[in-house]
Amino acid sequence: MSGTPTNSARLAARRGRDASGRLPWLAARRALLAVLVALTTLVGAGLMWHILQPGGITPLQWGILTLFSVIFAWIAVGFWTAVAGFLLLLADRDPLTLAHRPRVDAERTQPITRRTVLAMPIHNESPSQVAATLSATAESLIATGEAHHFTLFVLSDTTDPAIAAAEARAIAGLQGRLEGRLALHYRRRPGNAGRKAGNIAEFCRRWGATFDFMVVLDADSRMEGETLLGLVRAMQARPGVGLIQTVPLPVRQHTLFGRLAQFAASLYAPMLAAGQSAWQGDAANYWGHNAILRLGAFMDHAGLPRLPGRPPLGGEILSHDFVEAALLRRAGWEVQLETRLTGSFEEMPGNLLDYARRDRRWTQGNLQHLRLLAAPGLHGLSRLHFLLGATAFVSSLLWLAILLAGSLDAVLIARSEPAYFGHGEQLFPFWPRARPELIAALLAMTATLLLLPKLLGLLLALGRRAGGYGGRARLVMSALLEGLAAILLAPIMMAFHSAFVVGVLTGTSVDWGAQAREGRVVPWREALRHTAPFALLGGVWIALVHWQVPMLVAWLAPVWVGLALSPLLVRVSGSRRLGEWLARRGLLDTPEPQAHAGLLEARHDLVADDAAETDTPAPWPPPPECPGEMPTQSLHKESR
Repeated sequence: MSGTPTNSARLAARRGRDASGRLPWLAARRALLAVLVALTTLVGAGLMWHILQPGGITPLQWGILTLFSVIFAWIAVGFWTAVAGFLLLLADRDPLTLAHRPRVDAERTQPITRRTVLAMPIHNESPSQVAATLSATAESLIATGEAHHFTLFVLSDTTDPAIAAAEARAIAGLQGRLEGRLALHYRRRPGNAGRKAGNIAEFCRRWGATFDFMVVLDADSRMEGETLLGLVRAMQARPGVGLIQTVPLPVRQHTLFGRLAQFAASLYAPMLAAGQSAWQGDAANYWGHNAILRLGAFMDHAGLPRLPGRPPLGGEILSHDFVEAALLRRAGWEVQLETRLTGSFEEMPGNLLDYARRDRRWTQGNLQHLRLLAAPGLHGLSRLHFLLGATAFVSSLLWLAILLAGSLDAVLIARSEPAYFGHGEQLFPFWPRARPELIAALLAMTATLLLLPKLLGLLLALGRRAGGYGGRARLVMSALLEGLAAILLAPIMMAFHSAFVVGVLTGTSVDWGAQAREGRVVPWREALRHTAPFALLGGVWIALVHWQVPMLVAWLAPVWVGLALSPLLVRVSGSRRLGEWLARRGLLDTPEPQAHAGLLEARHDLVADDAAETDTPAPWPPPPECPGEMPTQSLHKESR
């Protein structure tokens, strides 16, 4: 096993080729996206400039124009990505090769010849959750008849003694049920050095040389056996590829927020992912789980350094996955987003507050990436991934700044006397006038960029898989419900993200613990503690605007209504009763639970018995080690 590409593999990576096909016109695709984004941004910024220009642009308005241009460019990337994905799915084209027949279909005939480990790093997770999700994936893999090519490894970093004891019992019980059918090993580290990335790296140094490929699973990951076989066959057939990422869809939540998020992801994520895959090509990103890695390449080139300085922007790299993908691409290995392999799933927080807490960790990790933009040798798209990932959170602060600055500007204009003459000689007075036609055009353009991708995703589903959503009528009603919810919840997430960014930039670090995945109703006290400032901001903001510029109240309603109602919306978001009420009426249904029922069914009853048995033997010891090197990479000078 080698982590160094051959000369032909390096050349193939640079040209966008591999053994099974080409990535044609890849440079042209990227250039087309860049041109479309640039033109869209210029048009939007031009409209805003003409709206602000009469009477001269003040420093405050220059700030608004600058922030608006940045945000508009970010929105344009998402819009044109969605359009590309829509066209590719409509034409049934492979986003990577643009061919009618995807490579994964041709690769299905290949025999499995490589050894693959399914590695699940965990840290203070629910033992029943871990055993249930791993059991579902294992049984699906066994059903393919190819499980003898795979090994399971649970890599525990659990520090809570009570959880560790229950975890050991649950894994031992699962080992007993899988005995003779699929090998399962368990290793627990005494600490949590390096967090998840350190956990994976420690496994690589001890056992990585035993295997050719590694599929990384989170504690909530579920993958179909056929999907795992497809990933292995793809890696076998594409010798220049170091990492293939699937598109995991959220499943198994029954709260109102969970069902809304699952519906939105099912409807829109495949289209957006297809568009991303089309222009990212051989320089895609890594999302940390539900992906397959070429272990030799990963061990040789993806050892993470510590960032200089103290947390939150220094120290251990938190969002390690982006950086690992960038390091692999820097070494000449392709990183691909494979959208034609379905059957990849994850679970997510069941209410808005727990979802925001997860985003708080990601905010810090993604802002760290801004320090890596100038790292030498990185592919241009790797730098773009860093930038777009950070912008996803910083954009909320920019939007809030634009809205507040715009409101302030409107108040100042309303309270000021019009200036009819400038400082120099002037024969005729200047008559300031509003430009309602330009304002309407800019609003229409912005609404199109934000809402058309949702309409395109809906059109695809209406034409091909409406039955999985309960039929066309229920699909349209569900899409309208999700759109309304998105409008109400967007200002709350904008406020959360803005607070997170300010917190990171002012030196506040975050504990990177286990995620909250189970659905729960947020208590009123907790909801008010976290969102009362948002409600106060919305109330004071709209009161001042109504006092000075009443006509702006309706225009700002999509923002201030969500902020003012934020405690109630956070409370309701975790309601299982509302989620089940909608389910009984066939709303917010998705095709995945029916199409993958065996994989997604609950298995907690089966593993709970194992975890409760006091006489369950300890997990079997891990296999003999096969030590290997995983050198730390440099992000400050070229690696040699």
